[in-house]
Amino acid sequence: MEDKKLEQNKQEESSTFLGRSLLTGFIGGIIASLLGLFMYYFNFMEVSAKSFLLRSWTTARWTDTWLGELVTIVLIGIISIGVALIYYGVFKKIYSIWMGVVYGIILWAIVFFVLQPIFVNVPSVSELELKSIISTICLYILYGTFIGYSISFDYHDSILSKTTKKEE
Repeated sequence: MEDKKLEQNKQEESSTFLGRSLLTGFIGGIIASLLGLFMYYFNFMEVSAKSFLLRSWTTARWTDTWLGELVTIVLIGIISIGVALIYYGVFKKIYSIWMGVVYGIILWAIVFFVLQPIFVNVPSVSELELKSIISTICLYILYGTFIGYSISFDYHDSILSKTTKKEE
């Protein structure tokens, strides 16, 4: 009887941890896209997230309005759930802020080198101004660090609480 209760608690804790990780990804995507929007409007970057997501697929006029910005922010939040899921599956056990930094740089390289041909409205890295390259790298580093460290911290905190409960 007690073995079944322990198995149920273990399954519940892991699903709760996964849910928190996915929520971290969504919130991280929302925060990063808002920060990117701020950086674009104040000319730190010459490329907006809207250019990546919406204008590469549609030329409708509504993409130039506040609705386009809102849809882009929500889409980035949803895509970020997948980014957090990948981190959860591959790197959650690495408890270092530097893994988040590296993850952010890897994400930047994937978006600006691997996926760049998909986004027709976005110039290649060689065509971007230096301020845009530096700003986007910094944004992705902050984003990767937020997601990575939050998930790793939560994972190690849950392990620590499990060992504390066993000692009691």
